[in-house]
Amino acid sequence: MKVADVVEFLKQLAVESNAEDFDNVGLLVGDSQSMISGVLITLDCIEEVVDEAIQKQCNMIVTFHPIIFSGMKSITGQSYVERAVIKAIKNDIAIYAIHTNLDIAKEGVNFEICKRLQIHESRPLIPKARSIKKLQTYIPKTHFLQVQQSLFKAGAGEIGKYKNCSFRVEGVGTFLPTENSNPYIGQINVLEETSEMMLSVIFEDYKQSALLKALKSSHPYEEIAYEIYALENQNQDLGMGRIGELEKHLPEDEFLSFLKEKLPTSCIRHTKLKNKLVKKVAVLGGAGSFAIKNAILAGADAFVTADIKYHEFFQAESKILIADVGHYESEQFTKNLLHKYLSENLNNIIIIISEINTNPVYYYCK
Repeated sequence: MKVADVVEFLKQLAVESNAEDFDNVGLLVGDSQSMISGVLITLDCIEEVVDEAIQKQCNMIVTFHPIIFSGMKSITGQSYVERAVIKAIKNDIAIYAIHTNLDIAKEGVNFEICKRLQIHESRPLIPKARSIKKLQTYIPKTHFLQVQQSLFKAGAGEIGKYKNCSFRVEGVGTFLPTENSNPYIGQINVLEETSEMMLSVIFEDYKQSALLKALKSSHPYEEIAYEIYALENQNQDLGMGRIGELEKHLPEDEFLSFLKEKLPTSCIRHTKLKNKLVKKVAVLGGAGSFAIKNAILAGADAFVTADIKYHEFFQAESKILIADVGHYESEQFTKNLLHKYLSENLNNIIIIISEINTNPVYYYCK
Protein backbone atom coordinates (compact mmCIF):
# COMPACT_ATOMS: atom_id res chain seq x y z
CA MET A 1 0.00 0.00 0.00
CA LYS A 2 1.21 3.49 -0.87
CA VAL A 3 0.95 6.83 0.92
CA ALA A 4 -1.54 7.87 -1.78
CA ASP A 5 -3.83 4.97 -0.82
CA VAL A 6 -3.99 6.09 2.82
CA VAL A 7 -4.60 9.66 1.66
CA GLU A 8 -7.58 8.53 -0.43
CA PHE A 9 -9.20 6.86 2.59
CA LEU A 10 -8.64 9.99 4.69
CA LYS A 11 -10.25 12.12 1.98
CA GLN A 12 -13.37 9.98 2.25
CA LEU A 13 -13.58 10.80 5.96
CA ALA A 14 -12.84 14.51 5.54
CA VAL A 15 -12.81 16.08 2.07
CA GLU A 16 -9.78 18.38 1.71
CA SER A 17 -11.76 21.08 -0.15
CA ASN A 18 -13.99 21.46 2.93
CA ALA A 19 -11.10 22.90 4.96
CA GLU A 20 -11.19 26.59 5.85
CA ASP A 21 -9.36 28.95 3.48
CA PHE A 22 -6.69 29.80 6.08
CA ASP A 23 -5.87 26.13 6.68
CA ASN A 24 -3.16 23.93 5.17
CA VAL A 25 -4.36 20.34 4.88
CA GLY A 26 -3.27 17.43 2.73
CA LEU A 27 0.12 15.83 2.08
CA LEU A 28 2.64 18.38 3.40
CA VAL A 29 5.84 16.33 3.24
CA GLY A 30 6.83 13.20 1.32
CA ASP A 31 6.27 11.19 -1.83
CA SER A 32 2.70 10.01 -2.38
CA GLN A 33 3.99 6.95 -4.25
CA SER A 34 6.14 5.66 -1.36
CA MET A 35 5.18 2.27 0.03
CA ILE A 36 3.82 2.35 3.58
CA SER A 37 5.68 0.60 6.41
CA GLY A 38 3.43 2.00 9.15
CA VAL A 39 1.26 4.99 10.08
CA LEU A 40 1.68 7.05 13.26
CA ILE A 41 -1.27 9.22 14.35
CA THR A 42 -0.70 12.39 16.36
CA LEU A 43 -2.34 15.66 17.28
CA ASP A 44 0.80 17.68 16.55
CA CYS A 45 3.78 16.68 14.41
CA ILE A 46 6.68 18.04 16.43
CA GLU A 47 10.26 16.74 16.27
CA GLU A 48 9.73 14.23 19.10
CA VAL A 49 6.86 12.67 17.16
CA VAL A 50 9.07 12.27 14.08
CA ASP A 51 11.63 10.53 16.35
CA GLU A 52 8.85 8.22 17.55
CA ALA A 53 7.88 7.42 13.95
CA ILE A 54 11.51 6.52 13.17
CA GLN A 55 11.75 4.32 16.26
CA LYS A 56 8.49 2.51 15.47
CA GLN A 57 9.33 2.18 11.76
CA CYS A 58 6.39 4.27 10.58
CA ASN A 59 7.11 6.20 7.40
CA MET A 60 3.83 8.17 7.43
CA ILE A 61 2.54 10.54 10.09
CA VAL A 62 -1.10 11.60 10.11
CA THR A 63 -1.35 14.80 12.14
CA PHE A 64 -4.40 16.82 13.09
CA HIS A 65 -2.65 20.19 13.34
CA PRO A 66 -0.58 21.04 10.23
CA ILE A 67 3.11 21.40 11.07
CA ILE A 68 3.44 23.76 8.09
CA PHE A 69 0.71 26.32 8.59
CA SER A 70 1.94 29.55 7.01
CA GLY A 71 4.50 30.32 4.31
CA MET A 72 8.10 29.24 4.83
CA LYS A 73 10.90 31.21 3.13
CA SER A 74 13.68 28.96 4.36
CA ILE A 75 14.18 25.59 6.07
CA THR A 76 17.35 25.87 8.13
CA GLY A 77 16.34 24.18 11.39
CA GLN A 78 15.97 27.44 13.31
CA SER A 79 12.44 26.64 14.56
CA TYR A 80 10.57 23.59 15.84
CA VAL A 81 8.64 23.52 12.56
CA GLU A 82 11.77 23.50 10.41
CA ARG A 83 13.47 20.85 12.56
CA ALA A 84 10.48 18.51 12.31
CA VAL A 85 10.24 18.96 8.53
CA ILE A 86 14.00 18.42 7.99
CA LYS A 87 14.02 15.25 10.08
CA ALA A 88 10.95 13.88 8.26
CA ILE A 89 12.52 14.53 4.84
CA LYS A 90 15.87 13.00 5.85
CA ASN A 91 14.11 9.84 7.00
CA ASP A 92 11.64 9.58 4.09
CA ILE A 93 8.63 10.13 6.34
CA ALA A 94 5.46 11.52 4.80
CA ILE A 95 3.35 13.98 6.81
CA TYR A 96 -0.38 14.32 6.11
CA ALA A 97 -2.50 16.98 7.86
CA ILE A 98 -6.26 16.67 8.36
CA HIS A 99 -7.48 19.71 10.29
CA THR A 100 -10.52 21.96 9.75
CA ASN A 101 -11.87 19.56 7.13
CA LEU A 102 -12.08 17.00 9.96
CA ASP A 103 -13.55 19.66 12.28
CA ILE A 104 -16.61 20.05 10.05
CA ALA A 105 -16.91 16.41 8.91
CA LYS A 106 -20.09 14.53 9.75
CA GLU A 107 -18.22 12.08 11.98
CA GLY A 108 -15.24 14.30 12.75
CA VAL A 109 -13.76 16.02 15.79
CA ASN A 110 -16.98 17.46 17.20
CA PHE A 111 -18.94 14.28 16.56
CA GLU A 112 -16.32 12.48 18.64
CA ILE A 113 -16.69 15.02 21.47
CA CYS A 114 -20.48 14.51 21.42
CA LYS A 115 -19.98 10.75 21.61
CA ARG A 116 -17.65 11.12 24.62
CA LEU A 117 -20.14 13.44 26.37
CA GLN A 118 -23.15 11.22 25.56
CA ILE A 119 -24.83 13.95 23.52
CA HIS A 120 -27.55 12.48 21.31
CA GLU A 121 -29.03 13.47 17.94
CA SER A 122 -26.29 16.05 17.41
CA ARG A 123 -26.32 18.32 14.36
CA PRO A 124 -23.98 21.03 13.05
CA LEU A 125 -23.90 24.16 15.18
CA ILE A 126 -22.82 26.32 12.21
CA PRO A 127 -23.82 24.48 9.01
CA LYS A 128 -21.39 24.89 6.13
CA ALA A 129 -22.68 27.69 3.89
CA ARG A 130 -23.42 27.28 0.18
CA SER A 131 -22.11 23.74 0.09
CA ILE A 132 -25.25 22.27 -1.47
CA LYS A 133 -25.87 22.44 -5.23
CA LYS A 134 -28.57 21.24 -7.61
CA LEU A 135 -28.02 19.51 -10.92
CA GLN A 136 -30.81 19.65 -13.46
CA THR A 137 -30.55 17.70 -16.70
CA TYR A 138 -32.73 16.41 -19.55
CA ILE A 139 -32.76 12.74 -20.54
CA PRO A 140 -34.56 10.73 -23.23
CA LYS A 141 -37.08 8.40 -21.59
CA THR A 142 -35.24 5.36 -22.93
CA HIS A 143 -32.14 6.21 -20.84
CA PHE A 144 -33.71 7.87 -17.81
CA LEU A 145 -33.12 5.05 -15.29
CA GLN A 146 -29.59 4.49 -16.57
CA VAL A 147 -28.58 8.13 -16.04
CA GLN A 148 -30.47 8.44 -12.74
CA GLN A 149 -28.78 5.38 -11.23
CA SER A 150 -25.38 6.53 -12.46
CA LEU A 151 -25.84 9.88 -10.68
CA PHE A 152 -27.06 8.19 -7.50
CA LYS A 153 -24.01 5.93 -7.54
CA ALA A 154 -21.78 9.02 -7.81
CA GLY A 155 -23.36 10.48 -4.65
CA ALA A 156 -26.23 12.62 -5.91
CA GLY A 157 -29.55 12.82 -4.08
CA GLU A 158 -28.32 12.40 -0.51
CA ILE A 159 -30.34 14.49 1.96
CA GLY A 160 -29.70 13.89 5.66
CA LYS A 161 -30.64 10.27 6.40
CA TYR A 162 -32.13 9.72 2.93
CA LYS A 163 -30.51 8.59 -0.32
CA ASN A 164 -31.54 8.47 -3.99
CA CYS A 165 -33.68 11.61 -3.67
CA SER A 166 -34.72 13.22 -6.96
CA PHE A 167 -37.52 14.96 -8.83
CA ARG A 168 -38.55 14.43 -12.44
CA VAL A 169 -40.92 16.04 -14.91
CA GLU A 170 -41.88 14.72 -18.35
CA GLY A 171 -41.79 17.09 -21.32
CA VAL A 172 -40.76 17.62 -24.93
CA GLY A 173 -37.25 18.61 -25.97
CA THR A 174 -36.38 20.20 -29.32
CA PHE A 175 -33.10 20.41 -31.20
CA LEU A 176 -31.78 20.74 -34.72
CA PRO A 177 -28.62 18.74 -35.53
CA THR A 178 -26.23 20.83 -37.63
CA GLU A 179 -23.47 19.82 -40.03
CA ASN A 180 -20.72 17.64 -38.50
CA SER A 181 -22.93 16.68 -35.54
CA ASN A 182 -23.54 13.06 -34.63
CA PRO A 183 -27.03 12.98 -33.09
CA TYR A 184 -28.25 10.02 -31.08
CA ILE A 185 -31.78 10.86 -32.28
CA GLY A 186 -32.82 12.77 -35.43
CA GLN A 187 -31.31 13.82 -38.73
CA ILE A 188 -28.94 16.57 -39.85
CA ASN A 189 -30.74 19.91 -40.49
CA VAL A 190 -34.13 18.48 -39.42
CA LEU A 191 -35.84 19.90 -36.32
CA GLU A 192 -36.39 17.09 -33.85
CA GLU A 193 -38.95 16.80 -31.06
CA THR A 194 -38.58 14.01 -28.54
CA SER A 195 -40.02 12.94 -25.21
CA GLU A 196 -37.57 13.72 -22.41
CA MET A 197 -37.49 13.64 -18.64
CA MET A 198 -36.13 16.55 -16.63
CA LEU A 199 -34.20 15.18 -13.63
CA SER A 200 -33.27 17.30 -10.59
CA VAL A 201 -30.90 16.11 -7.85
CA ILE A 202 -28.99 17.90 -5.12
CA PHE A 203 -25.40 17.17 -4.09
CA GLU A 204 -22.53 18.42 -1.94
CA ASP A 205 -20.27 20.71 -3.96
CA TYR A 206 -17.15 18.52 -3.69
CA LYS A 207 -18.94 15.77 -5.65
CA GLN A 208 -19.47 17.95 -8.74
CA SER A 209 -16.66 16.56 -10.90
CA ALA A 210 -17.67 12.95 -10.10
CA LEU A 211 -21.30 13.70 -10.95
CA LEU A 212 -20.47 15.34 -14.26
CA LYS A 213 -18.28 12.38 -15.17
CA ALA A 214 -21.15 10.00 -14.33
CA LEU A 215 -23.60 12.13 -16.33
CA LYS A 216 -21.42 12.20 -19.44
CA SER A 217 -20.62 8.49 -19.32
CA SER A 218 -24.26 7.38 -18.94
CA HIS A 219 -26.12 9.92 -21.10
CA PRO A 220 -26.60 8.99 -24.78
CA TYR A 221 -26.55 12.52 -26.23
CA GLU A 222 -23.50 14.00 -27.95
CA GLU A 223 -24.23 17.36 -26.31
CA ILE A 224 -25.83 17.12 -22.87
CA ALA A 225 -28.00 19.95 -21.57
CA TYR A 226 -27.59 20.49 -17.84
CA GLU A 227 -27.60 23.30 -15.29
CA ILE A 228 -25.96 23.56 -11.86
CA TYR A 229 -27.17 25.95 -9.15
CA ALA A 230 -25.68 26.84 -5.78
CA LEU A 231 -28.39 26.58 -3.11
CA GLU A 232 -28.90 28.39 0.18
CA ASN A 233 -30.06 25.18 1.89
CA GLN A 234 -28.31 24.39 5.17
CA ASN A 235 -26.06 21.36 5.09
CA GLN A 236 -27.53 18.85 7.54
CA ASP A 237 -24.26 16.97 7.91
CA LEU A 238 -21.32 19.37 7.62
CA GLY A 239 -20.48 22.36 9.78
CA MET A 240 -18.40 23.85 12.57
CA GLY A 241 -19.27 22.52 16.01
CA ARG A 242 -22.24 20.36 16.93
CA ILE A 243 -25.23 20.66 19.26
CA GLY A 244 -27.49 18.08 20.83
CA GLU A 245 -29.05 16.93 24.10
CA LEU A 246 -27.33 15.25 27.01
CA GLU A 247 -28.37 11.69 27.72
CA LYS A 248 -28.79 12.71 31.37
CA HIS A 249 -29.65 16.29 32.30
CA LEU A 250 -27.33 17.67 34.99
CA PRO A 251 -27.02 20.66 37.33
CA GLU A 252 -24.23 22.98 36.17
CA ASP A 253 -21.69 21.95 38.83
CA GLU A 254 -22.31 18.25 38.15
CA PHE A 255 -22.01 18.89 34.43
CA LEU A 256 -18.58 20.48 34.94
CA SER A 257 -17.44 17.46 36.97
CA PHE A 258 -18.80 15.16 34.25
CA LEU A 259 -16.98 17.23 31.63
CA LYS A 260 -13.71 17.11 33.57
CA GLU A 261 -13.95 13.31 33.70
CA LYS A 262 -14.99 12.67 30.09
CA LEU A 263 -12.52 15.12 28.55
CA PRO A 264 -9.72 14.56 31.09
CA THR A 265 -8.28 17.89 32.16
CA SER A 266 -6.85 19.30 35.38
CA CYS A 267 -9.08 22.38 35.31
CA ILE A 268 -11.96 24.05 33.47
CA ARG A 269 -12.36 27.82 33.04
CA HIS A 270 -16.03 28.74 32.99
CA THR A 271 -18.59 31.51 33.39
CA LYS A 272 -20.58 32.11 36.57
CA LEU A 273 -22.96 29.29 37.51
CA LYS A 274 -26.66 30.21 37.43
CA ASN A 275 -28.10 27.11 39.11
CA LYS A 276 -29.66 25.95 35.87
CA LEU A 277 -30.08 22.44 34.54
CA VAL A 278 -27.85 21.60 31.59
CA LYS A 279 -29.88 19.81 28.91
CA LYS A 280 -28.75 21.02 25.49
CA VAL A 281 -24.99 21.27 24.88
CA ALA A 282 -23.01 22.82 22.03
CA VAL A 283 -19.41 21.74 21.44
CA LEU A 284 -16.57 23.04 19.27
CA GLY A 285 -13.12 21.55 19.57
CA GLY A 286 -10.20 23.97 19.62
CA ALA A 287 -10.58 27.75 19.56
CA GLY A 288 -14.34 28.34 19.49
CA SER A 289 -15.07 31.85 20.74
CA PHE A 290 -16.45 32.82 17.32
CA ALA A 291 -19.38 30.44 17.91
CA ILE A 292 -20.58 31.73 21.29
CA LYS A 293 -23.48 33.65 19.72
CA ASN A 294 -24.40 30.65 17.58
CA ALA A 295 -24.59 28.46 20.68
CA ILE A 296 -26.83 30.99 22.42
CA LEU A 297 -29.13 31.38 19.41
CA ALA A 298 -29.38 27.59 19.12
CA GLY A 299 -30.69 27.43 22.69
CA ALA A 300 -27.71 25.64 24.24
CA ASP A 301 -27.50 25.58 28.03
CA ALA A 302 -23.73 25.05 27.85
CA PHE A 303 -20.97 25.60 25.28
CA VAL A 304 -17.88 23.40 25.53
CA THR A 305 -14.84 24.75 23.68
CA ALA A 306 -11.36 26.22 24.26
CA ASP A 307 -9.14 29.31 24.01
CA ILE A 308 -11.74 31.75 25.35
CA LYS A 309 -10.23 35.16 26.11
CA TYR A 310 -11.11 37.25 29.16
CA HIS A 311 -13.48 39.66 27.42
CA GLU A 312 -15.10 36.85 25.42
CA PHE A 313 -16.49 35.29 28.61
CA PHE A 314 -18.71 38.38 28.93
CA GLN A 315 -20.50 37.35 25.72
CA ALA A 316 -22.33 34.67 27.70
CA GLU A 317 -24.47 37.48 29.19
CA SER A 318 -25.89 35.01 31.76
CA LYS A 319 -27.61 33.12 28.92
CA ILE A 320 -25.23 30.18 28.67
CA LEU A 321 -22.53 28.34 30.60
CA ILE A 322 -19.24 28.63 28.73
CA ALA A 323 -16.77 25.88 29.62
CA ASP A 324 -13.18 26.24 28.37
CA VAL A 325 -11.60 22.81 28.78
CA GLY A 326 -8.33 23.63 26.99
CA HIS A 327 -7.35 23.37 23.33
CA TYR A 328 -5.49 20.06 23.53
CA GLU A 329 -8.04 18.60 25.93
CA SER A 330 -10.95 19.37 23.62
CA GLU A 331 -9.26 17.62 20.68
CA GLN A 332 -7.33 14.85 22.43
CA PHE A 333 -9.58 12.03 21.22
CA THR A 334 -9.09 12.98 17.57
CA LYS A 335 -6.19 10.50 17.56
CA ASN A 336 -8.55 7.72 18.61
CA LEU A 337 -11.06 8.72 15.95
CA LEU A 338 -8.44 8.55 13.19
CA HIS A 339 -6.96 5.31 14.49
CA LYS A 340 -10.38 3.62 14.55
CA TYR A 341 -11.25 4.85 11.07
CA LEU A 342 -7.98 3.76 9.45
CA SER A 343 -7.88 0.44 11.32
CA GLU A 344 -11.35 -0.43 10.07
CA ASN A 345 -10.43 0.37 6.46
CA LEU A 346 -6.75 -0.63 6.26
CA ASN A 347 -6.17 -3.99 7.89
CA ASN A 348 -2.89 -4.82 6.15
CA ILE A 349 -0.65 -2.08 7.57
CA ILE A 350 0.52 -1.06 11.04
CA ILE A 351 -1.42 1.91 12.48
CA ILE A 352 -0.23 3.33 15.80
CA ILE A 353 -1.41 6.14 18.08
CA SER A 354 1.47 8.35 19.20
CA GLU A 355 2.33 7.99 22.88
CA ILE A 356 3.72 11.53 23.08
CA ASN A 357 1.62 14.15 24.81
CA THR A 358 2.20 17.16 22.56
CA ASN A 359 0.21 19.59 24.71
CA PRO A 360 2.45 22.68 25.14
CA VAL A 361 0.27 24.02 28.01
CA TYR A 362 0.86 22.96 31.61
CA TYR A 363 -1.27 23.72 34.69
CA TYR A 364 -0.09 24.45 38.21
CA CYS A 365 -2.98 23.19 40.36
CA LYS A 366 -1.39 22.61 43.77
